Amino acid sequence: MPALGADIPPKVRSKLEELAARLEDLDRQLSDPEVLADHTRVRELSTQRAAILPVIETYREAQAAEAEAAELTEALAGDDAELAEMARDELPKLKATIETLVERILADLVTADDRAVASVILEVRAGVGGDEAALWAGELFEMYRRFAGARGWTFETLAFAESEPGGVKHASATVTGEGAWAALAHEAGVHCVKRVPATEAQGRVHTSTATVAALPEPTAVQLDIDPNDVDEHITTSQGPGGQNVNKVATAVHLIHRPTGVEVRMQETKSQRQNREKAWRLLRARLYERELERQRQERAEQRSSQIGSGERSERIRTYRFKDGFAVDHRLGESFHLDRLLAGDLDDLAAALERREIEKRLAAL
Repeated sequence: MPALGADIPPKVRSKLEELAARLEDLDRQLSDPEVLADHTRVRELSTQRAAILPVIETYREAQAAEAEAAELTEALAGDDAELAEMARDELPKLKATIETLVERILADLVTADDRAVASVILEVRAGVGGDEAALWAGELFEMYRRFAGARGWTFETLAFAESEPGGVKHASATVTGEGAWAALAHEAGVHCVKRVPATEAQGRVHTSTATVAALPEPTAVQLDIDPNDVDEHITTSQGPGGQNVNKVATAVHLIHRPTGVEVRMQETKSQRQNREKAWRLLRARLYERELERQRQERAEQRSSQIGSGERSERIRTYRFKDGFAVDHRLGESFHLDRLLAGDLDDLAAALERREIEKRLAAL
């Protein structure tokens, strides 16, 4: 088949061919009886395949349309007047179809890596504002739980450290489902709330913050950690104020010596389950650290780097008095009660469109 026209940059065309080869490799692996016996591996490979398939199907459709357009162009220059007239009528429609397909290819291509992420680790921490910040962090965590439920995603709490007034100091969860990373990646950053705290007798509006981190959970294949580089300590669980709440040693504390990254997990009474969760969280944090290193390297090569710098910025302010939340990246406001109820669909879609536009501009 002829190659697509100049609307597709050479590097993009090369990437499409790489993805087509990768799709064939995934199909080959998914037909291997040894792979099929490993349900975890099947799920990972199937997620990767589902991420690639749409863009390759559209690519093949565009190639077929391009071949048809080439035949019509030849007919225009031929001796058959009737065939030439038909080609003259059909060619503009076909070119419009190809243009639409090319737009879809580019959009699918720049989001293929996002769709390949099968699971996200979401972390929420209380920021500035004392008890009110802890309450706000708890409300955000619940907002994401509701959002996941509405989307049909699995929401598994990994850690939940309560504060004394009823909020949370920090909480983390694994969110698994199609489109979870694409929707939740943009939630990373500082979330400000402006409202009158329940403890405020004079009705003054306070500003409190909570921070959100969204980490793509890597597979064992994506990230290889040498167990010899990790110190593991088993202790009893600790409650507020440091008192022991469990006399059995089930809490797991991991320290990755090369980076200094630490993870503590004491959410269950099972040492095995705490160890498994701790390792998952450690992998996610080290994977995010590696991604950030790669982002910084690319930022040196081009000034407009996708996703750089926004994690530490204030991304959204929730104004209870006015009943709306303004997303500072979009410059748009959204209904506050709907967001807190877990209806983030319009907001997530707008942020995804913005990200696609940025990535297309960088091609």
